[in-house]
Amino acid sequence: MNLVSWSPMRDMEGILDRYQRLVGDRAVSGNVFASKEFDWRPTADISESQKHYLIKAELPEVEKDDVHVSIENGMLTISGERRFEKEDESDTQHRIESMYGKFSRSFSLPADVDETKISAESKNGVLKVRLPKMEQKTASSIKVSVE
Repeated sequence: MNLVSWSPMRDMEGILDRYQRLVGDRAVSGNVFASKEFDWRPTADISESQKHYLIKAELPEVEKDDVHVSIENGMLTISGERRFEKEDESDTQHRIESMYGKFSRSFSLPADVDETKISAESKNGVLKVRLPKMEQKTASSIKVSVE
């Protein structure tokens, strides 16, 4: 028999993680149960290179047709739905930890993003949204004559 040491902080992190996934942004408003519009929030990683920003959202078992990416007023929104599909009606589900239902995540776009060139691709349960940066104009020196 193997002994596993108990870590109360690890347990608390798990509880807080599940709570955050369950309530998402609703916890900020003060009333967790005020809205049931979205059922879960996919995790997202954001990175930056010299030429673009990259948002990688984990969307396991979400069909490409069920994902929507939109831009409005400087906000990029990823939304859609993960559908629960029971493989066999005779199967009994003992535990379901995966999140299902509608989801939405919104991100403020940096000022240097070229909104006309944003692209997205979905592959292996990961949505990648590439946000190209606008080309920076090089600063030039102009001499102004004073009269």
